[in-house]
Amino acid sequence: MLKDHIQEAELVAPDLRQLILSTVGKIALSCTMLLGSAIAGGIVGLALSFRDLPDVRVLKVYAPSETSYIYDINGELIARLHGDVNREVVPLERISPNLKRAVLAIEDSYFLQHNGIDPVGIARALVVNFQSKSTREGGSTLTQQLVKNLFLTNELSISRKAAEAFLSLRVEQVFDKNQILEMYLNQVYWGENTNGAETAAQNYFNKSAAELTLAESAMLAGIIQAPSVYNPFVDFKVAKQRQAVVLKRMLDIGWITEKEYKDAKNEPIKLGKGISFETSRVPYVSQAVAAELEERFGLDTVLKGGLRVKTTIDLKLQRMAERVAQESHDSLVYQGVGADQMAMVAVDSSNGFVKALVGGVGPFQKNQFNRAVQARRQLGSSFKPFVYYSAFATGNWAPDSVIDDSPVSFPDGDGYYSPQNYDNTFSGPISIRQAVAVSRNIPAVLLGEYVGIKKVIEDCRKMGINSPLPPVISLPLGAADITPMEAAGAYAMFANGGYKVRATLIAQVTDSKGNIILDNTNLKKEVALDPIAVGMVNDVLQAVVRQGTGTAAQLADGRPVAGKTGTTSDFRDAWFIGYVPQMSLAVWIGNDDYSPMSYGVTGGVFVAPIWRRFMERAMAGQPIKNFPDPSTIK
Repeated sequence: MLKDHIQEAELVAPDLRQLILSTVGKIALSCTMLLGSAIAGGIVGLALSFRDLPDVRVLKVYAPSETSYIYDINGELIARLHGDVNREVVPLERISPNLKRAVLAIEDSYFLQHNGIDPVGIARALVVNFQSKSTREGGSTLTQQLVKNLFLTNELSISRKAAEAFLSLRVEQVFDKNQILEMYLNQVYWGENTNGAETAAQNYFNKSAAELTLAESAMLAGIIQAPSVYNPFVDFKVAKQRQAVVLKRMLDIGWITEKEYKDAKNEPIKLGKGISFETSRVPYVSQAVAAELEERFGLDTVLKGGLRVKTTIDLKLQRMAERVAQESHDSLVYQGVGADQMAMVAVDSSNGFVKALVGGVGPFQKNQFNRAVQARRQLGSSFKPFVYYSAFATGNWAPDSVIDDSPVSFPDGDGYYSPQNYDNTFSGPISIRQAVAVSRNIPAVLLGEYVGIKKVIEDCRKMGINSPLPPVISLPLGAADITPMEAAGAYAMFANGGYKVRATLIAQVTDSKGNIILDNTNLKKEVALDPIAVGMVNDVLQAVVRQGTGTAAQLADGRPVAGKTGTTSDFRDAWFIGYVPQMSLAVWIGNDDYSPMSYGVTGGVFVAPIWRRFMERAMAGQPIKNFPDPSTIK
């Protein structure tokens, strides 16, 4: 492969050979005394170092640290995740022949001819360094550089250099030239926190390594010797001078023509914007995805394993959600609501895929707390549908069942718990449908006691709520802290008729070799809830939107909407969690420090319109569907 791109030639001119030979004699005489003392100590070091040298055959299974890539559901890049090493490993055939030749020309033009060490190259370096009275050339082959980077330290000693030479010879015995060059080009550091040719090409020129021109390749090859000095982002003029050196070397050894040399020198270089330190396009999403990956695979694999992650996020819907959140927050500020933050999570009810996630408003750099997945806040009345589901599932209650909304007290520790309604009034006998629509508290507490709080908690677990749920009498009124993502995922199971889904941000994960290691795209459908009870929940929650506290969530196209408002004590949290058959959406507003919002801020008045604003945009052009018929759920 290499020989197809590199003309084998006598690369050292005769006059230079004569100079080398004459100068080596002078150097040898002046170094004899130094070498004598060094060799004595070095022999011991050599014996020890050779005994402990690694087996180079481990490189056959060596997997260097690789950057993980995060994509949206349609394959658009969202973010790169990496630790200290930012690298994408690619096969040699995906690296431009221009770059292969340029690197070899400036770093090791005898690569095809030596067996790991280059005596002539070492002698040449001695000549140059002796004449300049400084260290200007090292004489190391590309194989030696690879060995030093992978196995050894930068210690300056005879034993280390001897070990380097020994390992280089061994590498050349075990691997062919193509394999060695491939390892080198994927390993070498190119500055700007970039390792490997592919990442360097993307960083400096915003293109793949396969697409590099001769001019770009020469500039890239020139960086290797001193990345901080020849970095074109730092000093383009110096980088161009170094590029000219590389091109001249390629010309001198016959690897390019005079025309190619001139054309490459004169070719305008268009630099990229740099990728090494770029931030995520959607930082709250990337943060949540990374946390989900870490929980499944561990932090080391996430930052070094070269994962390719297809998320469930649809960037079109994501941008839509971000715009709605910012517009709505601005409106709340204008109205003096006193809510500094909000969160939104939209979930595909058919599979639990999170299509959009807003973890907060304002610059992510200033506040990285992700309220969509990290903030556990009380749901208030938005918790009640879980209680009503448990009651309907007993078979003893239905939407038209009558329940008494009257004063009641329950023993609670050393005293009594007496729940109150929001308006401090009581309605007396009332249908469950009406009790849910106008969000009466007493019926929810009564039904919680009827079915048992433990049963309510058990059903919540079926719906994917993993946050702690205290077994207290007031739990039906939302006395538990739950994340918006959990809430949206749980309501999605009402939307789909009772099929099991778990809200997730990850559709599929492959390793660096393309093997699928996690796949959520084709999970078996499993009924987790009682379809009849779910149908009843959908009935009563549609009444909330038609004629209850959630009328502000009605959609202009008339499609069926179900949902529930939620407001906590002292107006610390306000929610609207609602759904259409295709999608569930949870919206929360409040303050991170739990301070109350303005008096009278409720989910129905201030949050339901935010829900509607997003849903009208997200469902535009989508078919109008009805909620599932319980008889069709199997």
